[in-house]
Amino acid sequence: MYLPQVAEIKISYHPSKGERPTMITSKDAFNYFKGFFIGDTICLQEQCAAMYLNRANKVLGVSILSIGGMTGTVVDIRLTLSITLKCAAVSVLLCHNHPSGNLKPSAADKELTTKIKQAAELFDIKLVDHLIITSESYFSFADERLL
Repeated sequence: MYLPQVAEIKISYHPSKGERPTMITSKDAFNYFKGFFIGDTICLQEQCAAMYLNRANKVLGVSILSIGGMTGTVVDIRLTLSITLKCAAVSVLLCHNHPSGNLKPSAADKELTTKIKQAAELFDIKLVDHLIITSESYFSFADERLL
């Protein structure tokens, strides 16, 4: 009997040995996320990132999920959750920037937040917050009770 060759899938987890920051407030997350928007891109190009946390709200890692254009970016929910599962995170924080400087969430922002929250709940993963940031300030879905 002929068996075709297929790719072997391996999963591994190698946490860093160093000190991990703890995320307590939305301001903590804002200050941490800002460092992932290189140079002036926060004012030029929309990007989305996710921060993965353990049960003690310590950062396991951050992943850039998408880089778009001046007015939007596309986030793949499956990719977001696959990374969450691979690093054994129990919660996730989303963050994207608005190059326009407008912190008001769009209908697409609200829809993405709802979809990721619902998908994560299927795996007992909590969406802690979704931040919209500019170079100066931020909007927190959790602080505004929109989660």
